[in-house]
Amino acid sequence: MRASAPHKAMSSINQLDIAKLRILDGGMATELERHGCNITGPLWSAHVLADSPATIEAVHLSYLEAGADCILTASYQVSAMGYTELGQPPEAAAAALRQSVDLAVRARDQYRQRSQRPIWIAASLGPYGAALHNGAEYHGNYDVSFADLLQFHAERLAVIETTNADFVALESVPSLEEAEAIVEALRRHPSLHGWISFTCKDEQHVSHGEKLAHCAEFLEKQKQIIAVGINCTQPRLILPLIGELKKSTRKPIVVYPNSGEGWDAEHRCWTGTSDAQGFGQLAREWSAAGAQIIGGCCRTGPEHIRAICNALETRDAPRSRS
Repeated sequence: MRASAPHKAMSSINQLDIAKLRILDGGMATELERHGCNITGPLWSAHVLADSPATIEAVHLSYLEAGADCILTASYQVSAMGYTELGQPPEAAAAALRQSVDLAVRARDQYRQRSQRPIWIAASLGPYGAALHNGAEYHGNYDVSFADLLQFHAERLAVIETTNADFVALESVPSLEEAEAIVEALRRHPSLHGWISFTCKDEQHVSHGEKLAHCAEFLEKQKQIIAVGINCTQPRLILPLIGELKKSTRKPIVVYPNSGEGWDAEHRCWTGTSDAQGFGQLAREWSAAGAQIIGGCCRTGPEHIRAICNALETRDAPRSRS
């Protein structure tokens, strides 16, 4: 990990501060694989923080060049629980979280040498199921207590609070209970603000089975939650799910689905095709339906973000390398 300047506390963010945030980045792991990185271990893309941090910085920069307003750190899979499983101390996980933010800040600083448009950095934190690395974020059937969920999220938020991230993105949350634990953990760190995005199994329900509208109703009352959304979900479900969110919240809506390809767990491979231009056209529909912030998750790349940018006509998407 590179030497860095002392960290300052995360700045306070409110909904007005993200009023101009429109376009997220795409999948980190997907791009790391395209760069030749091995992400097959239990820490997934977080392995690359130690093995090739410059590659992570390059991926961030490629998304900024494609038109992203916000880059998410390469920390989705980072947790003390995950690092302990590999025989490393909790301090190693904390160092990885800080390093992930440092790399995003470096990419933003490099991009600002040629553009001064606003860029946000969101500290990416996956759910408890991500640390289990068995796909549990897509069903949420954890054999743990609420106190366990609370501790899991609180210990990572305590670290993120010391970084230069603009806010936190709590992603792929499969259940209302875990969202409640996250909110309780955030209350221990009142300077932190962020969004919660859910994985969903159909047009109305999050992966564990609760109605998305009920989850949004709960989050609508939480002052530290600056947006509510859906990620790592099939694109075909996004439009009706936006409608479900609008029933219960006036907060900004964020959507970043996967590419539409399917994961074959038996053969451990992706099936189907990815159509970046089609993804951009869908983004136009999602925006018209009420989504403010749009990006991509698994199997999306800079070409998808560029297509979103062009489809929404928010600006001329840069044509530089991806």
